[in-house]
Amino acid sequence: MRLVVYLLAVCLPVVLSAGGFEEEVFPILQSSCLKCHGGEKTKGKVDFSKILTERDAERHPDLWETVAEVVELGEMPPDDEKPLSEKDKKSFELWHEQFQKMPSEATVPTFRARRLSANEYRNTLRSLFGFDLEVGIARAEQTVSGESSLVLKILPQDPPGSSGFFNDTHSTPISSSLLESYAYLSGVSLDKLFSVKGRASLASMTGKGDDWNGILSLAEAEAFLTFFLPRALRRNVSEEKVQSILATLEGKAGDALVSALKLEMKAVLISPEFLYRGLMANPEEGGRHAVDPFEFAERLSYFLWEDMPDASLFEVARDGGLEKEEKLAQQVKRMLSDPKARNLSESFGVQLLGLASIDDQFKNDPIRLHAMRTQPRDFLNYLFTEDRPVMELLDSNVTFVNQSTSGFYGKDRQRLAPFHKPRGVERQRTMNQRLELRDAEGRGGILTMPSVLAMNHGPIIRGTWMLRRILGVRLGEPPADIPPIKPSPRGQKLTFRQRFDIHRENVTCARCHEKIDPLGFSLDGYDKNGRFLLASYHKRGNQPVIDTSGKLPSGEEFKDFAELKRILLSSKREQVIRHLTSQVLSYALCRKLGKGDQPVVEEITRKVLIQNATWTQLFIEVANSIPFRQTVYKLVKDGTKLEN
Repeated sequence: MRLVVYLLAVCLPVVLSAGGFEEEVFPILQSSCLKCHGGEKTKGKVDFSKILTERDAERHPDLWETVAEVVELGEMPPDDEKPLSEKDKKSFELWHEQFQKMPSEATVPTFRARRLSANEYRNTLRSLFGFDLEVGIARAEQTVSGESSLVLKILPQDPPGSSGFFNDTHSTPISSSLLESYAYLSGVSLDKLFSVKGRASLASMTGKGDDWNGILSLAEAEAFLTFFLPRALRRNVSEEKVQSILATLEGKAGDALVSALKLEMKAVLISPEFLYRGLMANPEEGGRHAVDPFEFAERLSYFLWEDMPDASLFEVARDGGLEKEEKLAQQVKRMLSDPKARNLSESFGVQLLGLASIDDQFKNDPIRLHAMRTQPRDFLNYLFTEDRPVMELLDSNVTFVNQSTSGFYGKDRQRLAPFHKPRGVERQRTMNQRLELRDAEGRGGILTMPSVLAMNHGPIIRGTWMLRRILGVRLGEPPADIPPIKPSPRGQKLTFRQRFDIHRENVTCARCHEKIDPLGFSLDGYDKNGRFLLASYHKRGNQPVIDTSGKLPSGEEFKDFAELKRILLSSKREQVIRHLTSQVLSYALCRKLGKGDQPVVEEITRKVLIQNATWTQLFIEVANSIPFRQTVYKLVKDGTKLEN
């Protein structure tokens, strides 16, 4: 209720002063869209002929997100139709902005089962069995090491879902070939578990000591099932299920018993209950209701760890402790202190900032690649797991440096612990050390990290990256027929920036470039390798050699990147936090957000702003949110399967 009142107070005056759907939007749909999306033709299953009033529009909140995106990116109307006028685009944009701000109750979409992503599956197998499945590869300092995980070598790479994240697997269900891969990997895991190499893991599962001979009896098989099944299915398992499997083992001993047990466990490991997330034991059909404790624990562990719940989380879930906010906060803090929380930076952080591109940039130099790819990941891990403020992503006096990256940090590098290179080794990978920034000029936060600057070389790529990854601004792909930037006219010596100003005079290009260019050229003081060029000794008087000044579309002016960063930390702070909040929520829910999620995003954003909250607090708020704690199930007609 407080949220609704808050939104009413903030939004209602604006809504009343803006044009409504009937006056502003419906005429545009009528003249430009109904030909293909109304009446007899309904391309893409979109029928605007049935949306006549504001109330009709409110019933299709997610549709307008898509419409806004294709209109802004110029993808609709199609090229063979008359384009929308700038006036029509602006009218729709203004209406959509107010439509998004209209007070509404947080909603939860109908549950859709989703399979474990490749990384989730790999981590789950490792936690379940107590060992990883690895392939033998040759490792050398001067070569790029291949993938050592058998799971990740065999399973296809997950494409990003509509949310942009790899854990959003709704659109890529299990195929027959993928099921064959799961069957093979589960067989390899079970073979290893019941071999000499896996004896230590099997002994712990059956309650035996280190001196156990590994010979399985029926009693030990029962102990194994009692331990293994609840962990594999990530919830309590009935005694009847255990006894039904034991019944198939009756009268068997030795190798015959092991073979029968492995067959039963393989069936479990290729079952939907193991391969999919969210299949609650007794779902309630229709209406919004809380997920059961084990589903909640599963959501939390795959969010923070990209892995199954551990024994401690499982126990708290069994006792109903996760329903209490203080218990949940304790678990989140405990989980962030666990080494498995590294997956949060390695997965969410890498996808949030597009850090995988670093690998492409330095793939021919393994030593440098290791330094450049680990620096931002170590920094993100520090922010996520050490309770640091959210905005330290952009401005922090802490970084992580090794021998390969220390040269970017001036006198500060002198405080690094000494490194003694082994005799006969020319270059070697070294671990990052935490470094407090005191004297290094032009550093601090993710935006000026050498690897991020190097992967985004050039002002256009840097500006585009900042808009998309930090400010959450949608940008379309550039047209295919963009002409090259012309050289300086005869007799003139123009900078790249001056030549580009001439190049972007095209009205179509200018709309995006007025957003991109100020941000990108503010970072022109860093070269393509991320080295800071505008150090004090490179300045002539008070005028820097390179023009890094700019003016944002909102009117703020700055003379260099340091001033732009102050703008990002002040007037753009709310926009940055709102974007980061929506990305964390989307990753945690494994789906693209809709209008029903916006009240949650706004409420969390408001709390982060007021409290200058940390990443830990942000994660707790997301875990406490309505869409994370609740669900809506809908059964298909035969009443036996969940809608997928």
